[in-house]
Amino acid sequence: MPVPQSRGLVSRPLLRESAYQAIRDAIVDGTLAPGERLNDGDLVEWLGISRTPIREALARLEQAGLVRTRPGHSTTVSPLDVRAVRAAQSVTAAMHELAVREAVPNLSSAELDAMREANARFADALRRNDVGAALAADDDFHAVAVTASANQAVRSVLEQFTPVLRRLERQRFGSLSGRSSVAQHERIIELCAAGDVEGAAAAARANWQTLAPLLDVAPADDTE
Repeated sequence: MPVPQSRGLVSRPLLRESAYQAIRDAIVDGTLAPGERLNDGDLVEWLGISRTPIREALARLEQAGLVRTRPGHSTTVSPLDVRAVRAAQSVTAAMHELAVREAVPNLSSAELDAMREANARFADALRRNDVGAALAADDDFHAVAVTASANQAVRSVLEQFTPVLRRLERQRFGSLSGRSSVAQHERIIELCAAGDVEGAAAAARANWQTLAPLLDVAPADDTE
C-alpha cells in the first residue's frame, strides 16, 4: 500500500479513535484506493502506533463498510458499492431530517450565524474547486443542527454512515449538483430562522437526497 508521507500522526491518549479517523480519511479522500491491500506493518509505520489499536480501527471500518477482511488472509479497501451508498444515503438523509427537526426549537442566533459562516466557506471552496475544504465546510454546516439536537443516537449513526457517502461526494462537489447545495443550505437556514420545524427538516432531507443522480453513474461493486 502507498504509505502517506506524514507519519506519527496519532496521539497516544486516543489511539484507537485517531487510528480510525486517519485510515478513514485516507480511504475517503482516495489516498487508499478501492482494492488497496492494508498491511499492518505499513499502517504501524505510517501512524507510529502498535498493531492493536490499528486492528481495532480496521474492525470498526469494516462495520462502516469501508474495508473488507478475509480472516487469516488480507484486509483491503472496499470498492465503491452502489447498494451500500444507497443505503447510507437513506439513513443519513433521515438522520439529518431528525436532527434539524429536534434542533430548530433550540437554535440560537449564534448557531444560525455559524451555519451562515459555514455555508459561505462552502461556497468559497466550491469556487476554488477545493474539494477538501468544501467537504469540511459542509460537515461544519450540518454539524450545527446535529449538535443542537443533543441526540447522541443521531450522531452515532451519522459517524458510521457518512464516510461511505463522502467517498462519492468528492465527485459531487466538482459538479453543478454540488454547487446547488449552496442555495439549499441557504433555504435550510431561512426556514430554521423562521422556526419552521417541518419545512427545515424536509429541506435538510432533500439536501442529502441530491446525491441520487450520481448513484446511477457510480461504479458498481466488483465483488468476485
